[in-house]
Amino acid sequence: MWLFLGITFSLGMLIPGNLSLKLQYDRDQVFHVVPETFQQVQHLQHLCSTSLLDLWKPQLPEDIRAGEDLHIRVPAPLVQEVKDSLDHHMISYKVLIPDVQELVDQSMPKERNSHRQVPEHYVYTQYHPMEEIYQWMTQIQKNNSELVTQHYLGKTVENRTMYYLQISQPSDKTKKIIWMDCGIHAREWISPAFCQWFVKEILQNYKSDPKISRFLQNLDLYVLPVLNIDGYIYSWEKDRLWRKNRSHMNGTCYGTDLNRNFNSSWGSIGVSYNCSSEIFCGSGPESEPETRAVAQFIERRKSDILCYLTIHSYGQYILTPYGSTTKPPSNSEELMHVAKKAAAALMGKYGTSYEVGPTSLILYYNSGSSRDWAHKIGIPFSYTFELRDKGNHGFLLPSYQIQPTCEETMLAVTTIIDYVDQKYFPGGAVMLTSGSLGLSLCLSVVLTWTVS
Repeated sequence: MWLFLGITFSLGMLIPGNLSLKLQYDRDQVFHVVPETFQQVQHLQHLCSTSLLDLWKPQLPEDIRAGEDLHIRVPAPLVQEVKDSLDHHMISYKVLIPDVQELVDQSMPKERNSHRQVPEHYVYTQYHPMEEIYQWMTQIQKNNSELVTQHYLGKTVENRTMYYLQISQPSDKTKKIIWMDCGIHAREWISPAFCQWFVKEILQNYKSDPKISRFLQNLDLYVLPVLNIDGYIYSWEKDRLWRKNRSHMNGTCYGTDLNRNFNSSWGSIGVSYNCSSEIFCGSGPESEPETRAVAQFIERRKSDILCYLTIHSYGQYILTPYGSTTKPPSNSEELMHVAKKAAAALMGKYGTSYEVGPTSLILYYNSGSSRDWAHKIGIPFSYTFELRDKGNHGFLLPSYQIQPTCEETMLAVTTIIDYVDQKYFPGGAVMLTSGSLGLSLCLSVVLTWTVS
């Protein structure tokens, strides 16, 4: 019975939508469970393996451990049976989300109109579908042409174009690069929302904020607002909780987890070879066009890239390499030092607490992640951000939390960028234009004449 019901209901209920079927999650619940004994761990692993319950944290049944948080989405028809089973095994739990569909509905924008598509009126405190993000990118470049350029990166499985934004102050010298990508996992909507917020804040404040104006003298910012475009669109149109890309595997299932698909200990740990799994690692390293597009670009520019930032949700972590091993990278102390500074800056805004450390030690093992790959090819600073919250809303963070989440994350990210800038460009940059060069020469002549 567990298996039958799990297969039938584990992905939500299908109802007619606009020209398609859209998954609904009415009365699905998310449980928070902390197993205390080995026997309880075994029972939970069995439940999650045989009934196809939707594990939100961790992502594999074998990663369930005594004393550690477990978040499970339980389809409505199974809620009472799961509760009875937990009670029978004396496993305490609480309901984090009593109705998943209510949170899905709350995350959707209340209205759609043409004004929102113009950056002057763009609502950064709402989530935006991909069509509007494309339009936003075009307008951001048009309205800030002295600073912003939009560049082709590659194509997705479904042949959509991937663009990144380059924010660069004009300069004769070759500058170093900070890379940031968002939206590698489709359902983590707060991630693309942050990339958009980040771009907005840089453009609004680079003239008045001394930290931003200083690091832009030395560093170009490359921002990929949505890496997993096909999956993101699917999460808007069909299934709000879709995670992977939309590659079609053997006619039986869809999607590869792009953050298990990079060529860094690929397929070795914390992945699945089952294409139905949320953490299916693909048919091989960089098997997916989205992964290849990012990897090939970064490989070409890796000598110039000083920092790789990838934005996810949820859990409130700043994660350092590595996920596939507990062996620390050579610069682990500095990576931790900078991450702790970033977490402290973030906490200073609203008191939000972030945990800092290597993925394999503070979260779970995984392989094929973009963060680990970036560090292993020689990018010295590489971090994963897992944004709000700790599970009360999970992947369904309400839109009223976009602003505070982005404000505090902005402080953390600019702390990291500022550290990188100060490390590689100590004493600030010397940016002499022809005009300033002429003025400095005149002053030098005057001062020399005066002194003599």
